[in-house]
Amino acid sequence: MTNAKMSAAVIALVAERFKALGEPARLEILNCLRAGEMTVSELVERTGLGQANVSKHLQFLYRAEFVKRRKEGVFIYYALADKNVFTLCDLMCGRIERAMASRQKALAAR
Repeated sequence: MTNAKMSAAVIALVAERFKALGEPARLEILNCLRAGEMTVSELVERTGLGQANVSKHLQFLYRAEFVKRRKEGVFIYYALADKNVFTLCDLMCGRIERAMASRQKALAAR
C-alpha cells in the first residue's frame, strides 16, 4: 500500500473487511476453507456451528469478497476467494506469539 491518504470510501471498505475478520466463527470458517472448498454441510460438521449460523457467516464473507462459491447440482461449494486473506491473520498470530513469549519470559524472571 502506498503512503497516500485513504478516501472515506476506502476507509469504509477496509473497516467492513476488518469487521468480517472480527468474528471468531467467520475466522474458523475461513480456517477450514484453507483445506479446500467445502459445502455448508461440511463446514457445519467441521466447525460444530449450526447450519443457519454457517450460512449467515458465509453470506457475510461472500459479500466481503473473502469467499467465492460455485454450484454443482444441488450443492454449493465455498472456497477462499484469495489465499492472501491469511497474510494479515498470520502477521497477527506472529505478533500474538511474540507478545506471549515476552510475557512468559517476564513472569519467569520474577
